[in-house]
Amino acid sequence: MAPAAPGFTGHRWLLPSAVVAELAPDPERPGRPHRRTARDWAVDFCCFLLAVTVGLAVADNLPGERELPEAVAAADQLLGALACAAVWLRRRWPVALAAAMVPLGFLSTTSAGACTVALFSLAVHRPFRCVAWVGGAEIALIPLLAWARPDPTLSYVPAVAWSVLFTVTAIGWGMFVRSKRQLMLSLRDRARRAETEARLRAEQAQRLAREAIAREMHDVLAHRLTLLSVHAGGLEFRPDAPREEIARAAGVIRESAHEALQDLREIIGVLRAGDSDDAGRPQPTLAALDGLVAESRAAGTKVVLERHVTDAASVPASVGRTAYRIAQECLTNARKHAPGAEVAVSVTGGPGEGLAVTVRNPAPEGDVPPVPGSGQGLIGLTERATLTGGRLEHGPWGRGGFEVRAWLPWPAAP
Repeated sequence: MAPAAPGFTGHRWLLPSAVVAELAPDPERPGRPHRRTARDWAVDFCCFLLAVTVGLAVADNLPGERELPEAVAAADQLLGALACAAVWLRRRWPVALAAAMVPLGFLSTTSAGACTVALFSLAVHRPFRCVAWVGGAEIALIPLLAWARPDPTLSYVPAVAWSVLFTVTAIGWGMFVRSKRQLMLSLRDRARRAETEARLRAEQAQRLAREAIAREMHDVLAHRLTLLSVHAGGLEFRPDAPREEIARAAGVIRESAHEALQDLREIIGVLRAGDSDDAGRPQPTLAALDGLVAESRAAGTKVVLERHVTDAASVPASVGRTAYRIAQECLTNARKHAPGAEVAVSVTGGPGEGLAVTVRNPAPEGDVPPVPGSGQGLIGLTERATLTGGRLEHGPWGRGGFEVRAWLPWPAAP
């Protein structure tokens, strides 16, 4: 059995081989019909029994058939047996089988059941154009067949009407089965396209987050390198400076180089995008969190801030900036998805133990319409936390609420 295509799960033996071939093509048999499934074998066997039963019943219900010469009756039964055996070919050659059954049904009454099964199979496996030609030919021959082999129990018109109704019912049932299969395949295709689009949107959100982080880190790194260059230039032009000033400048150079290396580790692998409108603006830090909360309260959001940070002044710039962005995005999401709910923001940690950021909000009061593009901001936050060496988790909280938990590394002071 060929391996399943990506996204295809379930029991193949419960599906028709035509559907399995669309969902998971067999690479070992390109361009060839898919192998019969267990369901196909069961259905084909039932169709064979139906063809035999209907053929015998039709031949038995026509008293005129019993008065036929022995040679003609034997030929009729032989043709009927061949027609019933040909039912097993209905999946591979539905058009040829149905076309052959049209004159055969006129010559042999015992092939009536096989002719009906062939028309049904044609409607299932081929488009309406083929069904219209073959089915139209079959219906056109029904009046002639009713005249050549009349049924003594029915008059001519009811016999023709009954035969036409039976044939149209078989064709209509087959077209209904075909439409259901096409609907299932179209829904499956739409689901695959939706999954692909969601994955592309997630990748785009990650790329945009990396670009935004790269822009921020580029500005910070440029600032540190400029500071390092200024102090190095001062040492170059003032070699006669006092020892205390030289030592202080060397210490600043060493510290700036160390911080620049840390920033460089975070920016490696991130492609810097073109300049944007916010290039050059001051980058937020953990100290700006109070201002962010004040802005949210002024906008009408109820925010409770709990902050227990040891030596907050020594928080690394990248960690403080990431914590600020996480709180900012969570407050924005709370305003969009849970308007009127109280948001609890908690920031705790210290050197050596890391910085933990938690943002919670309960379920909103009443129904809130869905916001298009939801979830992209959280993908960007996860990317930010990962690039700083931390982690971010989010999910339901309480009864219908939402929680975002992040941990960011904060190494101990040397």
